[in-house]
Amino acid sequence: MDYGMAIDTMWVLVATALVFFMQAGFAMVETGFTRAKNAGNIIMKNMMDFAVGSVVFWVFGFGIMFGTDIGGYIGKVDLFSLSSFEHLGLGIPKEAFLIFQTVFCATAATIVSGAMAERTKFSSYLIYSLVISAVIYPIVGHWIWGGGWLAQLGFHDFAGSTVVHSLGGWAALMGAWIIGPRLGKFTSDGKPKVIKGHSLTLGALGVFILWFGWFGFNPGSTLAGTSTEAVSHIFVTTNLAAAAGAIASMILSWVRYNKPDVSMTLNGALGGLVGITAGTDIVSPSGAAVIGIISGIVVVLAIEFIENVMKIDDPVGAISVHGVCGALGTLLVGIFATDGGLFYGGGTKLLFVQLLGVGAVALWTNVTAYYLFKAIDKTVGLRVSSEEEEEGLDKKEHGTESYADFQPRVIYLNSDQI
Repeated sequence: MDYGMAIDTMWVLVATALVFFMQAGFAMVETGFTRAKNAGNIIMKNMMDFAVGSVVFWVFGFGIMFGTDIGGYIGKVDLFSLSSFEHLGLGIPKEAFLIFQTVFCATAATIVSGAMAERTKFSSYLIYSLVISAVIYPIVGHWIWGGGWLAQLGFHDFAGSTVVHSLGGWAALMGAWIIGPRLGKFTSDGKPKVIKGHSLTLGALGVFILWFGWFGFNPGSTLAGTSTEAVSHIFVTTNLAAAAGAIASMILSWVRYNKPDVSMTLNGALGGLVGITAGTDIVSPSGAAVIGIISGIVVVLAIEFIENVMKIDDPVGAISVHGVCGALGTLLVGIFATDGGLFYGGGTKLLFVQLLGVGAVALWTNVTAYYLFKAIDKTVGLRVSSEEEEEGLDKKEHGTESYADFQPRVIYLNSDQI
């Protein structure tokens, strides 16, 4: 028995379970940051994009992402992932790699849910989940992780700041822009109004779950539990970036709003996690902390810009956390990488390659997501009616109430209404 392979395989499967649990984290963040009347709809979207994505990625997406390279742009289609994929040179069974990549695909897909929350048709969201899991995500994955043209140029995205997070963020940007803001989000003169989520507690729980799951997301991407030094290093850089991001966002929100903002601080931690994901393996602990600080600051400014200037309604800050911080973290690899980074005497070569990759993925995702959402809008429709939005998607889309026992009730006592 090859004990090294056994250890590596079990580590990848444990990491897979941690990344899968991040679906619960996303569900709690999105549910907590939105209104109670839409909680069940949020849960359904997070569950079903994983379910739909798992099947579609197995049937179609995995081959496009990791199949034999065709011109550097796409992998050979392999229905039901039946080939051996020996060309990948895996040190673990193919099926362990397949399930690990499946949970990454689901992460990219679910990012959009929060940005388009509270006004998107459930059926339309399922169509989006299918297409991103089958085509949009796998093609980018092939460019970077499947031996495609960006990989050949030396582009470095260890665990998916760009492949997973900025891709999901750009798709969220297009979706939120096309579908428009929630009713009552902006005044007649364009000023944004606060629509409070119903549970900061759930939102915070979601962030802690995501932080926990990220210890599978980043260290698991080594695909080798026997690489104890590399895994340990990635644990440290991942955690430091998250902590520094939370601190930076807290301080900046305190300065700007005169109080330490809870939701901004939570998003700061997530911004730090997203930002470090690209270079977590090749930056120092101090570099990770700086990346976290930069991400924590930028996420606050990006949320304000997207809402106040672009007039785009993103209830959970997904575009800023994943799109902006994902792109930023990928670029910062070109500065803070201990081998090839600008600050370590590597010149600008890596930085330019990182910039090219970030731009290419942004262009691909924005264009494809734009036409996807436009096509959905013109056919089955993208947005629910005003009546459905006002009453809540739980009741109108699913025929249920997430908090039925907590609905206001009228009690009569001695003929007096209470």
